[in-house]
Amino acid sequence: MPVFYMKRSIITGTGKFIPHQVKKNSEFGIYVFYSDDQKRIETPSPVIADKFRQITGIEERRYAEPGLTASGMAAEAAKQAIADSGIDPETLDQIIVAHNYGDIDTGNIQSDTVPSLASRVKHQLGIRNPDCVAYDILFGCPGWLQGVIQADLYNKAGAATRSLIIGTETLSRVIDIHDRDSMIFADGAGACIIEFKETPESGSGILGAAAQSDCGPELGFIDFGPSYGPDSDEHHRYIKMKGRKVYEYAISKVPVAMKACMDKSGVAIDQLKKIFIHQANEKMDEVIIRNFYKLYDRQTIPDQVMPMSIQWLGNSSVATIPTLFDLVRKGELPDHELQPGDIIMFASVGAGMNINAVCYRY
Repeated sequence: MPVFYMKRSIITGTGKFIPHQVKKNSEFGIYVFYSDDQKRIETPSPVIADKFRQITGIEERRYAEPGLTASGMAAEAAKQAIADSGIDPETLDQIIVAHNYGDIDTGNIQSDTVPSLASRVKHQLGIRNPDCVAYDILFGCPGWLQGVIQADLYNKAGAATRSLIIGTETLSRVIDIHDRDSMIFADGAGACIIEFKETPESGSGILGAAAQSDCGPELGFIDFGPSYGPDSDEHHRYIKMKGRKVYEYAISKVPVAMKACMDKSGVAIDQLKKIFIHQANEKMDEVIIRNFYKLYDRQTIPDQVMPMSIQWLGNSSVATIPTLFDLVRKGELPDHELQPGDIIMFASVGAGMNINAVCYRY
């Protein structure tokens, strides 16, 4: 039988940067937590930290070392991805950097986003080609995946053939130490190279995507707000999250978007080998996947379908999915591996509120 060829967006290289500074749950035992009305929570902090572990699955997370910025981590992850793909970085058509808070210096909470982080990454990589366009994307935690979707659309429009997409964040520098939710957040960076290449119809590449934004009452589910500490400077702002609202939104909305992505891709649910979901909360992610399979009248979830790194890396926002994908792709996560031809899905949810999903043949 004749083999039919077509062009698809293919991930040809990946990289990550995992900070070396480990922050364990036990270290939060000395913190004093308050509720959003600035009333002290009387439950002992060690008890709060243990309950947090039971709900989120997080036992430790990584914080960027002093002096290390989001753009610096992004450049290190990018170098790995470029080396892994074997491309000449001067041939890149675009650099897309997803983040939410820009570069923040140690001990400072002021965000620095001019010039863009993508411009800084291009500079750190030493790329001189002026036709390599560098720009940032703000899309909450799904930002890296939205960058992947944009790169695919640029490819299909004939405006690009080779892109570097990075997710990077230093959330440890915008957390309120008096807020229990601060224990969720972490730092890190992940990157990939996407190339538009000719491939057999049954070959690798992006098969379909879906994205949504709900910006009504959902707008305030994750935002910036003052510290819960009664003696804190009211002019300083920190990342804030209405945990219950985010949970209820995610478990109902994300499965539907994932199914829309699968349907667009023409892939049967039984073909799906791995789901790389944003590492926000272990219990929440488990419910999302369970509800996703229920949409196909499946009451059981396949073994090992959902790799997780949240237990030791926490929630590094835009960096969770590319970091997790790189870990599995390079055989660095026990009990998980990928084989050529495997159907996988990326899915995320975050501030906006925004949701997206991508179906990919490995």
